[in-house]
Amino acid sequence: MKLTVKGIEEGQPIPRTFAFGVPGDGEPMTLGPNHNPALHWTEIPQGTQSFAVVVCDPDVPGDATDANQEGKTLPESLSRVDFYHWVLVNVPAGTHRIDEGEAANGVTPRGKPPGKSSLGLEGVNSFTGFLAGDPDMEGTYGGYDGPCPPWNDELIHRYRFTVYALDVEALDLKGEFTGDEALGAMQGHILGQATVTGTYTLNPDLQP
Repeated sequence: MKLTVKGIEEGQPIPRTFAFGVPGDGEPMTLGPNHNPALHWTEIPQGTQSFAVVVCDPDVPGDATDANQEGKTLPESLSRVDFYHWVLVNVPAGTHRIDEGEAANGVTPRGKPPGKSSLGLEGVNSFTGFLAGDPDMEGTYGGYDGPCPPWNDELIHRYRFTVYALDVEALDLKGEFTGDEALGAMQGHILGQATVTGTYTLNPDLQP
């Protein structure tokens, strides 16, 4: 398979258009445009019956206690965990592209509902847990929400956009399923996959 993510080159910084958080005017971070980028995939394996799209940041600190705290930093040496930014399954076999802004066009405080959409079946992304307890933002975040790494992190984060070709028309997933649950359901059904990885940081000392 081959995947093109318009505006994102392999290993290069992700444009702020696609970010949940961007540098603010006089503040470390403010809400960004949060458009999903356009995806186009080709060279489809024979026998493909559906697709799945997963966007994952594998570089999120396992202990985020000091995240976005003045006078503190998150060292590169911290253990890191996966943070899912988009979990989409049951994309019809005839769909080979998703347009920019089709899954997200701006930050939606308190989130967007998961479930059936025009694209397929949307799971929940990791902002659901990350923003729990925030009186202005807490909610269930379905669909795409873009990069927003801690602005005091000394590590530049990677964002892996992956499309999977599957040999089943629909995965047996319901409700508020997560990225880990979607990947688990795909096991044994993946005919091919393609990934494009971009980078992003809000640390002013690391920005290009």
